[in-house]
Amino acid sequence: MTRAEAWNLRLVGYHDLERRPAFKLALQVVDGRWYLYLSQFWCSGWTILDVTDPAKPELVRFLEGPPNTWTLQVQVVDGKMITSLERIGGPEWGLDPTKPFEEGIYVWDVSKPRDPVRLSHFRTGHLGTHRNHYDGGRYVHLAASTKGFDGLIYRIVDIGDPRRPVEVGRWWLPEQWAAGGAKLERRVFLHGPPYVEGERAYLPYGAAGMVILDISDMAVPRLVGRLDFGAAFGSWLGCHTVIPFPKRKIAVVNNEAIGEGGSASEPLNYAVIVDIADETKPRVISWLPVPAPPPGAPYRNFGEKGGRFGPHNQHHPQGHPDLEARDDRIYLTYFNAGLRVYDIADPYAPREIGYFVPPDPPERLGLLPKKLVCQTEDVLVDRRGYIYITDKNWGVHILEWTGKG
Repeated sequence: MTRAEAWNLRLVGYHDLERRPAFKLALQVVDGRWYLYLSQFWCSGWTILDVTDPAKPELVRFLEGPPNTWTLQVQVVDGKMITSLERIGGPEWGLDPTKPFEEGIYVWDVSKPRDPVRLSHFRTGHLGTHRNHYDGGRYVHLAASTKGFDGLIYRIVDIGDPRRPVEVGRWWLPEQWAAGGAKLERRVFLHGPPYVEGERAYLPYGAAGMVILDISDMAVPRLVGRLDFGAAFGSWLGCHTVIPFPKRKIAVVNNEAIGEGGSASEPLNYAVIVDIADETKPRVISWLPVPAPPPGAPYRNFGEKGGRFGPHNQHHPQGHPDLEARDDRIYLTYFNAGLRVYDIADPYAPREIGYFVPPDPPERLGLLPKKLVCQTEDVLVDRRGYIYITDKNWGVHILEWTGKG
């Protein structure tokens, strides 16, 4: 097993999650205690940790999910939890395509953090939801599979009555409407999550790039602008994440590395800053620096290390009162290159200012990657400054910033 590599970040705590690797992360503070909610990777369900003392995270409970179902996504705010249900992939992801599965979202009451109560189940009528957005209040914004359409589309659900969710709006690109005779020529789909700021929704739309919608009328979302990155910049998955910073009139956008082998298996995957001052004509103004191996590494570049190398998930502030909300710093997971931290105070000259690369896992807990190396998946930062990261074959690492600023 390799050792951890770090610059300006320090390991504070770790929990093995009873050998159930996690994917997405959510958090809430209730009565002075900090609770971390994690969706599982290779099994169906969710874990709750008490991270009030991040050096000694306490396992509160594991909630078992429905069988043969991906439960990869979770959001928690306003005492509610939204969890995704999805059919994705097949045996290579540990699922049996011949067996039943659940789909859509569960809506939970987590006002008692240790004892979630499931309130309702909203079904999409097809294969479920992938990455969704909930920042409190009435509306949940879904990346949802829908009959009659190729790929996931945008659907808005009203949970004003959390026991009776109701769809109030949807939007899609014309080439997705298979029932109307359209045919896709590339992987156009809402990977999600839709990221909502006021009357705007920012959509990472796969091969169609970044989409900006006006949702002032949620029943009829309206296209404002698009930025198509093209097949030359990154994997077939295309646009994976859009995090807007409207006050600064910029967004940080990335795709997701898919191939194992870095640029030897697919084009260099992008992580860029986009000027959205003119929403009708967004434009790339800079690239985040590509991670390089630490001194003395036994490989010349991360593409040689094994596993996926490239951007994946960013920290999503979502206006959450318990999460860090900075518009001058980006936390971005980079699979086998761990967590990377960037200063974007000058959007034309972003700088890498820190990283944490976990050791390679000591044992295989999931089916991927082909070579057992670290694969940092998601990142969440609380307002105390503690940073949580997940991995395909690790538990959760808890870090803190040790640099200046």
